[in-house]
Amino acid sequence: MSLFPALRTDYSLQRLKHYTGTSPSDFQKFVIFTNYQRYVDEFIQHAKSVIGKGTYKGFSSPGVGIVTSANNYKPPDNIKLPQMPAYHLIGENNEGITIINIGVGPSNAKTITDHIAVLRSHCWLMLGHCGGLRDTQTLGDFVLAHAYLRDDQILDEVLPPAIPLPTIAEVQIALTEAISKVMKLSGSEMKNHVRTGTVVTTDDRNWEMRYASLRKRLNQSRAIAIDMESATIAANGYRYRVPYGTLLCVSDKPLHGEIKLPGTAEEFYRSRVSQHLNIGLEAMSIMHEAAQTGTLHSRKLRSLDDPVFR
Repeated sequence: MSLFPALRTDYSLQRLKHYTGTSPSDFQKFVIFTNYQRYVDEFIQHAKSVIGKGTYKGFSSPGVGIVTSANNYKPPDNIKLPQMPAYHLIGENNEGITIINIGVGPSNAKTITDHIAVLRSHCWLMLGHCGGLRDTQTLGDFVLAHAYLRDDQILDEVLPPAIPLPTIAEVQIALTEAISKVMKLSGSEMKNHVRTGTVVTTDDRNWEMRYASLRKRLNQSRAIAIDMESATIAANGYRYRVPYGTLLCVSDKPLHGEIKLPGTAEEFYRSRVSQHLNIGLEAMSIMHEAAQTGTLHSRKLRSLDDPVFR
């Protein structure tokens, strides 16, 4: 009745230890994926402020293992981080929060979600940066994905691009509530800073160099943003029956002459990374409460003949 046979599960557990530098037993049920170390740095600071204070009983990271007090957290000097380092804010029954820096690209996104799926997470959330496709967007605006255009190509054989990826209502509502709480926005004011719509995930980091061939497709899809991981994570969440969601932050607008430059990029990172992560953490807190009452579920992700235990 399980999605995974024993050998596949054991293989993935070993791969998780290899890729993330932490024990599979440290992984929590609520997982944040990101592609920037700055988000991890913010997460570590947050973890140090809440370890051992009620909800969270410990913190685990590569090269350190589990600590139960911020005073005991001393990362070793010159540590060589694994390919996709993971950090775990440990809660009761492993219902805390894990964050993983998956790096850039759909290949990494597929690799880590293939393996973490055996742990049967409650939710996967992608927090990352994107290119804004609309002239009305400004740098630092947020994008809440309501649909995905899959140009990553990496899962096409096992999940054809023609299969729609539904958004998960509970995740979308939690993210919206978290944005409102953290940014103190509502109504039309929120709409000025948060766009909802289609996110394109591409396997080409230099997609803007071939925009002429992409223009018709992007226009027909009504896409508002482009990245390299979100649709891949959503597609594997769909395959493996794990609720998923995406909240991105516009870091550049290459079609409108606003590209990442050292000065503007640094200002963007200072002003948005902490806020973005706090929204993700608040959304996970909301979904944790929902999971306690049984209202966070993956029913819409089951196929017609799936047993309920999947």
